[in-house]
Amino acid sequence: MYKLLLIVVMMSIWLSLHLLQVEEQLAMKTLFQGKHAVNRATHAAAQQVDTAALGEGVFRIEPIKAEAAAALYLQQNLLLNAHGAPLAGSFLKEAVQVVVFKLVNADEIFPFTYRNKAYQYEVTLQRPGVILIIKMAYPRVFEVLEPIEWHIKGAAELIAG
Repeated sequence: MYKLLLIVVMMSIWLSLHLLQVEEQLAMKTLFQGKHAVNRATHAAAQQVDTAALGEGVFRIEPIKAEAAAALYLQQNLLLNAHGAPLAGSFLKEAVQVVVFKLVNADEIFPFTYRNKAYQYEVTLQRPGVILIIKMAYPRVFEVLEPIEWHIKGAAELIAG
């Protein structure tokens, strides 16, 4: 009888460890999907050239178009609505928040170093660019892990020529 009990206990321990491993792998996949979405959003935003300034020979990013492009790419890549809440087919359960959207334009002196101590982020831009930080929570599947939240950071520069 005690061997049967030992087998049941060992199977439950083995199952718990297996679920922990699966949960960790899903968390890493979610983090990578978030990072790819941030990278795509910053690159899309950084390519929104101000054509009027370009006509004068100045490389500038159009702020309104840049913010709209970043939001659109985040929505499309993470399956979010306009308010950052997940849509029906999304793997996320909680809303994604844009905590920093910083546009560095031609009025700065380059190379420009952006520092944000609150999110422990530093990046140096050689030309006009965009800095984006989002807050994203991991949607636990088996609830083996503690809740995880990330501040995912990204930056991109305007590609000239």
